[in-house]
Amino acid sequence: MYVPFYRHVLSHVDAEVAHRFGVTSIGRGAWAFRTMRALGLVARPHAAGAVHALGLTFPGPVGLAAGMDKDAEAVTGLAAAGFGFVEVGTVTPKGQPGNPKPRSWREKDVQGLRNQMGFNNAGADAMAERLEALRASKAGRRIVLGVNLGKNKTTPAEGAAADYAYSASRLARYADYLVVNVSSPNTPGLRDLQSVETLRPILAATRAAADEAVTDRRVPLLVKIAPDLADEDVDAVADLALELGLDGIVASNTTISHDRGPGGLSGPVLLPRALEIVARLRGRVGPDMCLVGVGGISSEDDARAVLAAGATLLQVYTAFVYRGPWWVARLNEALTRA
Repeated sequence: MYVPFYRHVLSHVDAEVAHRFGVTSIGRGAWAFRTMRALGLVARPHAAGAVHALGLTFPGPVGLAAGMDKDAEAVTGLAAAGFGFVEVGTVTPKGQPGNPKPRSWREKDVQGLRNQMGFNNAGADAMAERLEALRASKAGRRIVLGVNLGKNKTTPAEGAAADYAYSASRLARYADYLVVNVSSPNTPGLRDLQSVETLRPILAATRAAADEAVTDRRVPLLVKIAPDLADEDVDAVADLALELGLDGIVASNTTISHDRGPGGLSGPVLLPRALEIVARLRGRVGPDMCLVGVGGISSEDDARAVLAAGATLLQVYTAFVYRGPWWVARLNEALTRA
């Protein structure tokens, strides 16, 4: 049902308008997803295949990548649709409108998406209010939730650490894990923060802010890197993660290595580099650190390949747009099957 609807209706609507429609529909339709799951109409992951990582139990290895639910508006619906975990954001300290429109495009010939959104979001304070309401319910507390943090566009590089620390201080108490995002290509200068000299103080400040805000548990902290990093820079980030005792690395974000126009490209074209980076990171950090593989996963075979390369968990976004919500539920069921 979904694929024909997408092909004949949604794909002819402006990409950003369709995105807003999707987030709103999933958020408001959480009850319908829950009802269908209760009736056995939606595939469920097998308990024996749950993933234990970051001190958490993930019911399925496939979660939602950041970028779709920027303001945590549809968390319950996304979880009910079959995601093993949901990562919201990217959120910045202050709300910001993002880049001028148009800033989102479909690349149908490669089943991809291209965006130059620029971290449009309502800000950390607004998200904190929404997550407080989410966590007030028993069902909301059961959802494994990650929060992806970024810096405001107007914040200079020397103020980046304070941006990440502020958002961590406001949101850590509601998060099962936090991700420092220094890999979006759509905020000027952001990817420059991936150099270890500038990344170290950002990670240290974020860790300290999370620890100060949450004293009864340790909130895991990960860093998200770009697929366009040179191999030696991937190694440097891995070494820094070990040095600072980070809990994991998310690899990777959208790529600017394309000739299709402005913004970062996602979709199947990312898979080869995602596999290379995950395998390289695993060889560098050893067997224990959590690696979240993201980029180009659009089938069970893709998912198994990224896991075989060394990923602990997986994230998807673009294939969810093209294939629909039930695809994720089926994928988690297949990957957790004994």
